Amino acid sequence: MEGKLQCWVFLLIVASFSLIPATYANVKTQYCGSEEDYLVKVDSVDIDPNPVVRGETATFSINAISEDSISGGKLTIEVFFFGLRIHTEDHDLCTKTACPVKEGSFVITHAQSLPGFTPPGSYRLRVKLTDVDNKLLTCVYVQFSIVRNSIVSAIEDTATSGVL
Repeated sequence: MEGKLQCWVFLLIVASFSLIPATYANVKTQYCGSEEDYLVKVDSVDIDPNPVVRGETATFSINAISEDSISGGKLTIEVFFFGLRIHTEDHDLCTKTACPVKEGSFVITHAQSLPGFTPPGSYRLRVKLTDVDNKLLTCVYVQFSIVRNSIVSAIEDTATSGVL
């Protein structure tokens, strides 16, 4: 019994150390064209959790700076897996941030629930923001990963059920 407990403790320690870099990993972004072409500059993108866990909700926060006020528009999110576009969705900008957007810093937030059957791996988003006249304000690619439910979750489930 003691050997089994030591094994679980060891797995928990290894799993917790392996999660530290992922929690604080930078999200890689790249403009679709030249940064100078866009009135909205993307400062950073935060993903919580990072990496994204399939079967759970992920929140994407885009920290941006606008050179002008924006009365409204559309947020288009395209998802690519192995270079193939597998999903596209459009959202009213004003449902993702407060409108009108004033000149300066603002945040666009989007939460997405991922099905449990989502394949793990590297994904790429193309995020486009257009104004009410359909003028492209910004376009960025965002790299992120989706992982299976972690071993830590399995250990926590086992611990809470009282079976070791």
